[in-house]
Amino acid sequence: MLNRRIARVLLAAAVLVTGLAGSRPVTAQDARADAAKKEGKVVWYTSLALPSAEKVAKLFETAYPGIKVEVHRTGSQRILQRVMQELQANIKNVDVVHTSDAGHFVLLKDKKLLAKYAPAGVERFPAGFKDADAYYFGLRATVNVIAYNTKAVAAAEAPKTWKDLLDPRWKGKLVTAHPGYSGVIATHVLALVHLHGWDYFKQLAQNKPMLVQSAVDPAGVVASGERLVAANGGDYTFYQTKKKGNPIEIVYPKEGVPLVVSPTAITSFAPHPNAARLFTDFSFTREVQQVMADSEGLYTGHPEVTYPSDKPKLSDLKLLTADPEELEKRNEEIKQRFVDFFGA
Repeated sequence: MLNRRIARVLLAAAVLVTGLAGSRPVTAQDARADAAKKEGKVVWYTSLALPSAEKVAKLFETAYPGIKVEVHRTGSQRILQRVMQELQANIKNVDVVHTSDAGHFVLLKDKKLLAKYAPAGVERFPAGFKDADAYYFGLRATVNVIAYNTKAVAAAEAPKTWKDLLDPRWKGKLVTAHPGYSGVIATHVLALVHLHGWDYFKQLAQNKPMLVQSAVDPAGVVASGERLVAANGGDYTFYQTKKKGNPIEIVYPKEGVPLVVSPTAITSFAPHPNAARLFTDFSFTREVQQVMADSEGLYTGHPEVTYPSDKPKLSDLKLLTADPEELEKRNEEIKQRFVDFFGA
C-alpha cells in the first residue's frame, strides 16, 4: 500500500512538472536557456513606457536568474535613429528592437537588419499583429484617444470628437505629442489625415497646443492641470494615470480611434542571440501578455488575454488603421508637415 501511494505521488509530481514545462516557452533544462545564461544579458531598445518596460524586464529576470535585461527606453523615432547611427559606426549593441512605428520594421526588414524568428503561439495572433515572413510581431497595441482634466472640464463640456478639438474655446488649453519623436503619434497623424485630411492639423495648430515629445507625456500634463485637454496620446498612459487617482477621463471618439500596433523584432546582428530569442518567447507568453493588459492597460494580439472591465474591448471601438508600408513611405512627410503647422 505504501509503495502504491509513493508511486501515485511520484506520478502526480511528474505530471505537474510536465505541465509546468509545457506552460513556458523555454524550460530551465533547455539548451537555449543555458546558452542565454552564458551570454548573460539581452539589450532591449523599447518605446514602451519606462515603468511598463521595467516590469517586463523584472519578470524575465525573475524567471531566468542570471540573465539581465538592459532596458534602453526612448521614443520610437530616436530608437530607429540610434540603431542606424550605431551601425554606421560599426557598433552592434541592440538585441531586440521594439517601437510603435510599424514602418520602422518595414525599413529594417528591407535592409536585412532583422532576424527571422517566430515566438511560440504567435500563429494564433490576428493578421495585423504579425509579419507574413515572420520577421516581426506586434508585442502590444494601444489606441489614441482624447483625455481631459475632470477638475477643470465638466463631462458635458468635454470634447467628444477629434473635430471638437478645433473649437476656439480650447485655444491654449490643449497638449499634443510629436510624430517626430513618437511612433504612436506618427501613426495617429496618418490615420487622422485619412479621416479628415491635412487641413485638420492646420486648424488644430491654430489652437496653439502645447507640444511634448512622447505619447506618454500628455497624461502627466493633463493630470497636473498644466493643460486641460490632451489632443492625443496612447490610452494606456491615461488609463494608468487615472488608476493612480489623478483627475483624468478618457474619451474614445465615435468617428474612430487610431490603432497603433507596436512590433518587436530580433536584430540580425544581435550580440546575444540566444538571450534575445528567450526574451522574445517570454514576452509573447500568455502570462506576460496578460500582465500588459491587467496592470499596464495595453491591448495585445493574444487570443486568450482578457481585459479589465473598465476598459473597452477593441471590438467595441471603431478602429482607424495605418498601413506599415504607407507609414514608412510617408514618415518624413508626416514629420515635416507637422513641423510646418505647429512650428516645431
